[in-house]
Amino acid sequence: MTRGLLMLFAAGAAAGWMVPSVQADPVTYVNSVNVRGGFNFPSGDAAIAYGRGVCDKIAAGRSYGQIIGDIKVDVAGGDEGQANYLVGQVINELCPELIGPLRNSAGNYRPGAQ
Repeated sequence: MTRGLLMLFAAGAAAGWMVPSVQADPVTYVNSVNVRGGFNFPSGDAAIAYGRGVCDKIAAGRSYGQIIGDIKVDVAGGDEGQANYLVGQVINELCPELIGPLRNSAGNYRPGAQ
């Protein structure tokens, strides 16, 4: 019985039906940013463009602290909580494949200590 289950799981994994795909969801990102408020993006397209720029910074190896600092200055009015919320929405909805590098760069981050 155990061997049969292992074969079933192996076949399913090989077929790709047991591994969820990671996809960007810009509509959910824009809705989340608009619902939260406090960000002054002139349009949904501008919010997406800014978020994708954050993804580019993560992909380029910028640290969590650097990214939070940029967001605080650019669109969050200096608010640490707002910046953290936006980075969470960006990573969850626009570039979820980059969560590992972002988490690794956040290990020693302390709010306000950049």
